[in-house]
Amino acid sequence: MADGIRRGSTQHPGTRQAVAELRAQIDQPDLALIIFFCSADYDRAELATELNEAFPGVMAIGCTTAGEITPFGYRTGSLTGVSLSRSICHAEVALFDKLGLFAFSHGLDAVRSLCSAMADVVGDNFAANSFAMLMVDGMSGTEDSVLSALHAGLVDIPLFGGSAGDNLDFRQTFVFANGRFHADAAVLVMIHTTLPFRVFKTQHFVSSDTKMVITGADPVKRIVTEINAEPAAREFARMIGMEITELSPMIFATHPMVVKVGGADYVRSIQKVNPDGSLSFFCAIDEGLVLSVGRSIDPYENLRQVFEDIESEIGAPQLIIGCECVLRLLEMERRNLKDQMGALLASREVVGFNTYGEQFNAMHVNQTFTGVALACPAQ
Repeated sequence: MADGIRRGSTQHPGTRQAVAELRAQIDQPDLALIIFFCSADYDRAELATELNEAFPGVMAIGCTTAGEITPFGYRTGSLTGVSLSRSICHAEVALFDKLGLFAFSHGLDAVRSLCSAMADVVGDNFAANSFAMLMVDGMSGTEDSVLSALHAGLVDIPLFGGSAGDNLDFRQTFVFANGRFHADAAVLVMIHTTLPFRVFKTQHFVSSDTKMVITGADPVKRIVTEINAEPAAREFARMIGMEITELSPMIFATHPMVVKVGGADYVRSIQKVNPDGSLSFFCAIDEGLVLSVGRSIDPYENLRQVFEDIESEIGAPQLIIGCECVLRLLEMERRNLKDQMGALLASREVVGFNTYGEQFNAMHVNQTFTGVALACPAQ
């Protein structure tokens, strides 16, 4: 294990024993921060109590998931986490609750406070060696507005993150900060580190020639009512050569939509078909938006190449904290690639979770893998 970094995971169903097993793997002297990802199957109140007792006085953040990425690859029903020591980092955390009332000024003021606190500890030039991670209630529908405010405050500090999940139940998701779980909330951590790092994103879908225009939408609710002036679900099914009755999460995972912004492709994924024939999306959507049906490239080769590029830039990672869309996981299962992809993640020291959406700087996206890679100290 690297100095200052510990990774761990347990699938024990008992909350007390699970926390004890995780503590045995990630506890270390002079702890600065713990980041954990937990199955929604655990009793949250009991988990909070056990974590607070196991790591008294330690800054701990986390969230519920739609699956965990562990030192052993993909898992479900597990408790997974990483710890960082003060020898390699300093961290500052902000909690945003009542996201339904979130205002731009709330995010901007919070980031400015974090920056001030960070400068007091590590100096005015902290930004050059800092990054931020966001975990947000995946059912709040507020990711885009939250990101807009945070990005304005962070300026050149790179950000990545993920939307909390609940095992594909789509009922209620939670983030953890200040010793307890919170719904309708988000937690932002700013980390200054002495280690070389790179914040990154990748996806294996690119634009195709099959275009469509959103002609009816409710942007606040992320609902599309019309595509090409036709009922949304029926027209989408027609464009991918299916019947509306065949549409399912697995089909959405393999046929996402792609929008081009500033010359780059970003994925906009469908969550579900509504009873009225409209489509609910995982992220922002609006009338007049031109989309294409995504064209897939090799997901394994895409991710392997990203990891190779990271290693050539900063050296072999000691740790990658990763946020991967649950729709990617569903696609890997359908294509019988789950074990192969899980082994790749494990070989590159990835710890993270499957999300209901991903964040990268100012963008909220889907069917994406985003994260931060931390390498060995520069010689």
